[in-house]
Amino acid sequence: MGQREGVQHYDDIGRGYAARRRADPRIQDIIDRALGGSERVLNVGAGTGSYEPNDRHVTAVEPSMVMIAQRPPGAAAVIRAVAEFLPFRDAVFDAAMAVLAVHHFADIPRGLGEMRRVAKRVVLLTYSPDFDLFWLTREYFPEVADWDRRRLPFNEDLTQWLGGAEERVVPIPNDCTDGFLGAFWGRPEAYLDPAIRGGISTLTLIDPTTVEARLRRLADDLQSGAWDAKHGELRWLDSLDVGYRLLVANGTG
Repeated sequence: MGQREGVQHYDDIGRGYAARRRADPRIQDIIDRALGGSERVLNVGAGTGSYEPNDRHVTAVEPSMVMIAQRPPGAAAVIRAVAEFLPFRDAVFDAAMAVLAVHHFADIPRGLGEMRRVAKRVVLLTYSPDFDLFWLTREYFPEVADWDRRRLPFNEDLTQWLGGAEERVVPIPNDCTDGFLGAFWGRPEAYLDPAIRGGISTLTLIDPTTVEARLRRLADDLQSGAWDAKHGELRWLDSLDVGYRLLVANGTG
């Protein structure tokens, strides 16, 4: 997905995004701790402002006007720009962060290089394409796994492009308040809700006929008890590793 296509995609699906994608406080805490003592923070691919810390000086970068329009009153100042061409001087920020945004960069190595250039630390929340971890992509939506294998870099690649990084597992709470792909691992009925699916970008990239067929199969398995017979214990877990990772790296500034 190129730069223009990526912006258009979020202009198409982004309406009402703020209501579906609300920061989970436990994930927020993990990100805040990774930012350390950083006072000047750049949020790249900032969207509607989820996970922007409210106790630091934040500047947001976002290319989609639809997303920018949904930023709440009092949110950080936002500049319409893309990761590959950040309009800032070298090392002007203490940290640059990107939350579930890297796979939408048109040129990921260049975007990460720009983040390293403008900030002393880089913090990425991303999704590792290890699809055996998640029943939804493994058993019902292999098309998502296929798309992500083509588009989503493995963390080894991200680490190399960052010039080295510490990798941390981000367990996803069973009652996660955000609405990303893996948020409902213990609440499978949620994937049948079109409003929830509207906030999951990868599901909007699959042929709608295929999506409907996969959802009918999931609905049938939930009704028959087949899903619970295989995965029902997940409903009682507090959190689970479904492939989300935090990468923390030093910039070049």
